[in-house]
Amino acid sequence: MIKIRETDHMEYMDGMDKTDHQIMSRVLEKTNKYDPSVFKSEDVRNVMFQENIGINGLKVLLSPAAQPYLEDMAFRAKQETAKHFGNTVSMFTPLYIANYCENYCVYCGFNCSNKINRGKLSMSEIESEYRAIAETGLREILLLTGESKTASPVSYIADAVRLAKKYFSTIGIEVYPMNVDEYAAIKEAGADFVSVYQETYDPKRYEEVHLRGHKRVFPYRFNSQERAILGGMRGVSFGSLLGLGDFRKDAFSAGLHAYFIQQKYPWTEISFSLPRLRPFINNAGNNPNDVHETQLLQVMLAYRIFMPFAGITISTRERAGFRDNVVGLCATKISAGVKVGIGGHGNNEQKGDEQFEISDSRSVDEVRKSLIERGLQPVFTDYVRV
Repeated sequence: MIKIRETDHMEYMDGMDKTDHQIMSRVLEKTNKYDPSVFKSEDVRNVMFQENIGINGLKVLLSPAAQPYLEDMAFRAKQETAKHFGNTVSMFTPLYIANYCENYCVYCGFNCSNKINRGKLSMSEIESEYRAIAETGLREILLLTGESKTASPVSYIADAVRLAKKYFSTIGIEVYPMNVDEYAAIKEAGADFVSVYQETYDPKRYEEVHLRGHKRVFPYRFNSQERAILGGMRGVSFGSLLGLGDFRKDAFSAGLHAYFIQQKYPWTEISFSLPRLRPFINNAGNNPNDVHETQLLQVMLAYRIFMPFAGITISTRERAGFRDNVVGLCATKISAGVKVGIGGHGNNEQKGDEQFEISDSRSVDEVRKSLIERGLQPVFTDYVRV
């Protein structure tokens, strides 16, 4: 590994909002004490009879002992999903508007040292992308950039969000972590929710894979969701990059993080996304470490039983057959018509390289038809702007 670490990963950089660390301390303390190997079959059976499984139940359902009980977990998860979401599945698409990045993250295609084609869409190009996406019928969009505040300043993201209101009823952002006032500005522009993934909740592993840039600061990233809520965002999403560290502990940490945030801010919409490591340009061997579909499914089912009201998104990182099987079972949101380069929707030309390779390249209409065939109701519009 190239050693270019330049700062203490637990120390804030200038200009970063310093948030109370109570939730972070609780998550790290409980995760350090979590040993997935100690649980037995009897523990799993006992948890499955509990109406509210609690934190200890999440530990059990994420353990190796629970893997033989996936069918039972799936039955329980499907009941919970139907109870709280009916047979609806929300559809959306992500739009990457820039891929410039100032971070050195060893697992990412946007890594500042990676030799890729960089690009950034102008507002007219962004609007052209919006038109092409809106023509598919979708009314929810997730805007993404690389993590460069220089190339993609807050004002640029706010302008893109403001423009998106002409075409979409729900707008999310997945960009670099911001301060409270910056999230408030994005909210004022029209954004509804923020997705930030801790990648790994193990501080030591986090330091090893984030060698340079603002992303290197573990606590600032950890507290992003709380700052977004304080900035007025309606919803926040949690997750870790499964395969980067001990996936059971990372999944447990992300679940705890979301749980404690929900307790502190009960009005906030909570959701999970569970990306796995994927190959990217100049690093085709970047695959999950012992996190296969069985393990991914186990985490998704555990989350559904642990937090029945939470949304769960299934990414195009996964193959079509797997995605089709988990929607309605535990997943409540699915992406479609995905391009992970910069632009490229409709007849528009792609301006920059992809962050990673996707597995499911189906169009919006193909995914919609698949959902209907499975007896599910695709939802294009969840909210109406007034």
